[in-house]
Amino acid sequence: MAIDFTKIDKWALGKHFDHSVLPKNTNEDDIRKGCREAVKYNCAAFYSATPYWTPVVVEELKGSDVLPATGIDFPFGASPGKLKALETEYAVKMGCKAVDIVINVGALRDKRYDVCKQELLDYKAAAGDALTKVILDTAFLTDEEIAAECKIIAEVGCHYAKTATGQFEGPSMNQFLVMKKALEGTPVKLKVAGVKFPRPQNAYAFLLAGAEIIGTRAAVEIIEALDQMREIGLLPPYKG
Repeated sequence: MAIDFTKIDKWALGKHFDHSVLPKNTNEDDIRKGCREAVKYNCAAFYSATPYWTPVVVEELKGSDVLPATGIDFPFGASPGKLKALETEYAVKMGCKAVDIVINVGALRDKRYDVCKQELLDYKAAAGDALTKVILDTAFLTDEEIAAECKIIAEVGCHYAKTATGQFEGPSMNQFLVMKKALEGTPVKLKVAGVKFPRPQNAYAFLLAGAEIIGTRAAVEIIEALDQMREIGLLPPYKG
């Protein structure tokens, strides 16, 4: 369902963002700062790249409704499905309420749909009550492969299909619309990550196109740009 931007202020907008701190050189201060930003801007979740940081994230988010979250087999997704399931189980045990798995791109490109489906079945089972999001990394895929994986995501019953890790090329609008069409009539929601410069304009374009969540390390910048996007006419005026 499209967001009604006439009724969205910055606080409400925060729930359409998963804030993250993902670079390899991240330290504990970076994670804590990111968590505090996620709380301040009312984000849906805060993501670290791996479950290593989850205890710190859980500590910082305590008392808020921002979900502790992490990537699974991030950013390459090339591990066997059983190992991904073990990492998922560990992340949830440590306190994650949302997990984003990176698909096995090689298996999908080889049309090993049985492998693709089984890894998501194992992932979903390991995640328990946590929100499950599935990262495609669309830059490496054809439209046919994108649509095929989206159908598997819907079959398995994961909660979100996600465009990219953000570590490589981001998604095109066309690739996002392929995902959207493939998931029509299903309860699977769309998360966009890997939005490239200019970030605010691009992020709002994906939200207008039907994304439910934007996953980004630039959540603060994009949320703060809401008034500017209204000023230039990309978004409608706020009517409360």
